[in-house]
Amino acid sequence: MSKLGVSVYPERSTFEKDAAYLDLAAKYGYKRVFTSLLEIKGNADEVVANFKKVIAYANKLGLDVMVDVNPGLFEQLGVSYDDLSFFHDLGAWGVRLDLGFTGEEESRMTHNPYGIKIEVNMSKGTHYVDTIMDYSPAKDNLLGSHNFYPQQYTGLGYDYFVQTSNQYRQYGINTAAFVSSNDATYGPWPMQDGLCTLEQHRGLPLAAQVQHLKMTGLIDDVLIGNAYASEAELKAVSDVFFSPYPLLHVETVAGLTDAEHAVLFDQPQTYRGDFSDYVIRSSETRVIYKDRDFPAHDTTDIHAGDLLIDNDEFGQYKGELQIARRDFKNTGRINVVGHVIAAEQQCLALLAPWADFKLVAAK
Repeated sequence: MSKLGVSVYPERSTFEKDAAYLDLAAKYGYKRVFTSLLEIKGNADEVVANFKKVIAYANKLGLDVMVDVNPGLFEQLGVSYDDLSFFHDLGAWGVRLDLGFTGEEESRMTHNPYGIKIEVNMSKGTHYVDTIMDYSPAKDNLLGSHNFYPQQYTGLGYDYFVQTSNQYRQYGINTAAFVSSNDATYGPWPMQDGLCTLEQHRGLPLAAQVQHLKMTGLIDDVLIGNAYASEAELKAVSDVFFSPYPLLHVETVAGLTDAEHAVLFDQPQTYRGDFSDYVIRSSETRVIYKDRDFPAHDTTDIHAGDLLIDNDEFGQYKGELQIARRDFKNTGRINVVGHVIAAEQQCLALLAPWADFKLVAAK
């Protein structure tokens, strides 16, 4: 089952703040926690005790904690890849290998006696996962997650993201990717312009990033990379992630009629299967509302992302809802009643014919 996750960084905050954030996350159905132990500065015992306290609290809430590490930390702590007792004692559900080894070590780690999950870096590309699979890992203990990218313009391009994600999907490995809160202020390093996987997500509303990732069909678990997302963001993400169908947030024109409001919001829509290059059609609305009037208004020319309702001038088509996929001229028989918010127009390309979706008024 797919999971939502948040991130905490005990070295850069307090236990009380982390605990309060984990309480909020658990309230909205989040099940995973990401944290980073890439290097230990200062007193190692104190740092480890700090992490242990936060992880124990997360475990008490039923949250699964993934600890990000690199080979340097193994050396620093005197930990061996064939003895994961340190992470078991820490209370970790899993260990994410930021850099990784040669493939053989990763595979051997999945056979650890504690059932600790081993998560590898999906953003590496190459044939890394194929090499791991060559060594017969315990597949239930092998997970993949993409990197996040704190520097603007360095996040993954969409085509590369699809290519690398598919390398893991072909083996049925659980996949994860990161999104970035616009209210959060920090990550594992002093500098960050957000902590997203996909560059095109940077700066977008958090729920829009999650909706897009979900609609790719390539990612199981979605993790908020920076801390702390606001409660409003946590709730908006939860609403989108756990919805049985995509939620598209829309803005409407002033003076929307009651019948048009009902067409837009009172039922899920279904993308008609014999699809057009110009519009996404939800034609059931013209049947449901066949006895309502749809007088002409706002019959301006049409732009991609616009919400359209055929008016009374369109005869048997009146009341049909459409979403424009590209620009075209209006004959006067179509009311332009709003538009999908700019941040979610990228989702329209991922909406599949015959898929259900729902329109939600943007706040």
